[in-house]
Amino acid sequence: MERANPAAIALLMAAIVDYLIGDPWNWPHPVQAMGWIISHCTHLAINYLKEWWQRRLAGIILGVGLILGSGFVGWLLVRVATWLHPFLGIVIEIVLLASCFAARSLRIAAIDVLTPLTSGDLQLARTKLSQYVGRDTTQLSETEILRALLETVAENTPDGVTAPLFYAIIGAFFPSVGSVPLALAYKAASTLDSMVGYRREPYTDLGWFVAQLEDRLTWLPCRLTVLTLALISRQPRRVLQICRRDAIKDPSPNSGWSECAYAAILGVQLGGTNIYSGVVKHKPLLGDPLNPITSEQIDLALQLTRHCFLIWLAIAISVISYQ
Repeated sequence: MERANPAAIALLMAAIVDYLIGDPWNWPHPVQAMGWIISHCTHLAINYLKEWWQRRLAGIILGVGLILGSGFVGWLLVRVATWLHPFLGIVIEIVLLASCFAARSLRIAAIDVLTPLTSGDLQLARTKLSQYVGRDTTQLSETEILRALLETVAENTPDGVTAPLFYAIIGAFFPSVGSVPLALAYKAASTLDSMVGYRREPYTDLGWFVAQLEDRLTWLPCRLTVLTLALISRQPRRVLQICRRDAIKDPSPNSGWSECAYAAILGVQLGGTNIYSGVVKHKPLLGDPLNPITSEQIDLALQLTRHCFLIWLAIAISVISYQ
């Protein structure tokens, strides 16, 4: 314990808090504040900015301002709390870091959909699923619900679980910065992308910058996630071969790779036809349809996510503790 590093302690305790508590309903959360700012700024931009370049500039200002602002506020909160008392500082750091990790939230979302689905309540499962995905769910069959759920787990693992941990680890190596600012800054970029980073009006120009930035910020953590999952599968060559074959077909530079990794490991096929706001879209097929998608495989996917997170966490704590 004499050599215990506060940054390593904060990472470990934040992971434990996320695993045990997650994000309780009705508790204040940084993403809520980010979402409020994004929503209000987006409303103003859409209503008052009519030229494409005005909206693009507004999107850049919003993106840079929120990302840097979130990081600065996180840094300031930790610094002020530490100045008041070192123990308070590490508590605030743990709470803020835990709010950036979404491993428990991802599992809860999956269970929320699977529970009515396994009990035969297809309509309730569709309603629950609509809270977590952008596609139309009113007509989805059980098979399509399971596919949508597995795609959600696979797509959200990098930007919701491993990428925040990646940036928290990077920050831990720079005591003057710390884990919280980088993790919150990435969380802001991810929230921006999920709210305005669409290739459709009225977000085409407003969300252009944040969509491009989030893709680049997630690129390396996503590849490291895919590599880790491939190693966990004990068939890295086969998994990476399928990813190189299919992931490049997806227009997204990241989600195609993460979804393909899960598809390859589980022996299922993801992608296909989806409907968004009444518009039919065809996503490339990822993986080979060796097995049907079942609730058990979604549970395995969640276990893969957890194992990946824990491996990164263990390596980071070991390195940070003895630097």
